[in-house]
Amino acid sequence: MTPQQLLDRARRLADSGRRRLLGIAGPPGAGKTTLAEYLVGALGPDRAVLVPMDGFHLADVELRRLGLLGRKGAPETFDPYGYTALLRRLKEPRPGEPVYAPGFERELEQPIAGSIPVAPDVPLVITEGNYLLLDDAPWRPVRELLDETWWVELDTEERVRRLIDRHERFGKEPAEAERWVLTTDEANARRVAPGRDAADLVIGFTADPGETDPGETDPGETDPGETDSGETRA
Repeated sequence: MTPQQLLDRARRLADSGRRRLLGIAGPPGAGKTTLAEYLVGALGPDRAVLVPMDGFHLADVELRRLGLLGRKGAPETFDPYGYTALLRRLKEPRPGEPVYAPGFERELEQPIAGSIPVAPDVPLVITEGNYLLLDDAPWRPVRELLDETWWVELDTEERVRRLIDRHERFGKEPAEAERWVLTTDEANARRVAPGRDAADLVIGFTADPGETDPGETDPGETDPGETDSGETRA
C-alpha cells in the first residue's frame, strides 16, 4: 500500500461519525512513530491526535526500585492498566471534557504527564507502541478497545541499524547501543512477533521509513509507507 492509501484508510476511520481508535503495533524500530506522525500531520490537528503507548513507561526511579532499569522497554516496565484506562476514556469522549494524555520525551527517556491534550471533538486517536497486540493478560484489553490495528514491519537488519543509530543519538556509546539493541530490544521484538497475526492490516516497509520526512513531501511519491505487502484482514 502507498502512503496515500494508508492515509485514505485512516481518513475513513476519522469520517465514520464517531470517535475511533487506530492502533499501530510492531517491533522496536519498525517505523511505527514515523507512520503515526505522518498520518496525524496529513489529517491535521482537528481530525487526529497521536497518543503514544510510551507515555506509560514507568519512571526510572520506579524501575530502579523494582530492579528493572536494565530491561527498560520490556512489557513489565510499562503501566498497561493505566494505558487501558486512558484508552477507555478516549473511546467515549464527553462533550466539553478534554483528556490530557502522557507523552514521552526521548531526550530525557522519561514519560511526561498531561502533555498531550485530546479535545472531545477530535474524531481519530492514533496510538502506537510495541505491545498493542501482545497476548498477555495485562495487555489483552488494549486490542479490544482499538477499532483497527495495523502491524508495521521492516527488514530486520535495517531495523536493528536504525535502533542502534537511535540509541547513539540519545547518548549511548556505540558498543553499549549495539549491546542494548541485540539483547533488550531484540528480545522485545521476538516477544511481540505473534501479534502480527492479530492485526487488521500488515504493512511491510521496503525502505527505512525514518530516512524520509513524510509530512514534508507528497505522500504519493515518497516511501515512508511504501510496502512490499499490504495484507488486509478487515
